[in-house]
Amino acid sequence: MRSILSRTDALKVINQAEAKLAGKATGEQFLDSRALFAGNSEVVIAHGAETYRLRLTRQNKLILTK
Repeated sequence: MRSILSRTDALKVINQAEAKLAGKATGEQFLDSRALFAGNSEVVIAHGAETYRLRLTRQNKLILTK
């Protein structure tokens, strides 16, 4: 039996598959910013003893500050 996906769900599955393939092709890890931000506009990142802030601007750009 086949399941029917909405257009949005189908695009999500395609994007996830493309991300996995891109990561395998380059050997890099891939993380979609939508998953990283999860609806928020700022993420705090701990790197060693330092703390960084990754912000999403109104123009959909990323800014990383220490």
